[in-house]
Amino acid sequence: MNMKKRVFAVITTVSILTFSLGTSMFAAGGTFKDIDNVTGKDKINALKAQGLIKGISDTQFLPGSTVTTAQGVQFISGGLQLSLAAISFNKAPVASGIFSKVKDTAWYAEAFINAHFNGVEIPADIDPSKPITKELFTSLLVQGVEKAGNLPLINLVPADIADEASLNPSYQGSIQRSLKYKINTLDANGKFNPKSEITRAEAAVMLYNALEYLKSLDNTPGS
Repeated sequence: MNMKKRVFAVITTVSILTFSLGTSMFAAGGTFKDIDNVTGKDKINALKAQGLIKGISDTQFLPGSTVTTAQGVQFISGGLQLSLAAISFNKAPVASGIFSKVKDTAWYAEAFINAHFNGVEIPADIDPSKPITKELFTSLLVQGVEKAGNLPLINLVPADIADEASLNPSYQGSIQRSLKYKINTLDANGKFNPKSEITRAEAAVMLYNALEYLKSLDNTPGS
């Protein structure tokens, strides 16, 4: 499958995503009323209009609520439709055989397994109950996007990040690529704020930006 077809497939599958982060959700329609002062509100409402995200009610999104690691992995795995369909096993894998703190009966266990076997590198000792940091979510999302879209390796000039010393070294590459893909941007002071806990609003904006990047590849002549 060529690049254009792969990107189109990713956009198509993600377009049917229900952005459920472990809370009760209601049908989409209209706009959220609690994001008027939120950066990226137009992107959030655009995703809602497409049925990509839902709130705790039809008018409430709770943009400032933090996302747990379990919810973040479920979001990425489910949103990019990572599965084991093309992978053969002698014995079906179980989450507890890969992750020390993920129970096989957990609602998010399958998402962890699917992400792992599709090349998303999740730490084996990760705690799914803890809030996910911006740098970890970014790393996992970028890996998921690159694997699902079969994106090629790229050469880039690293951006100057004012708080680069605070980055986990293992996440630096994916963070730099997220800036190149325009999934993320630095703040007014040139900082990435890697240790901040990602919110529902931030997750939604990053999803929108990731989809826009994939669409830009699909529209590139000769892609």
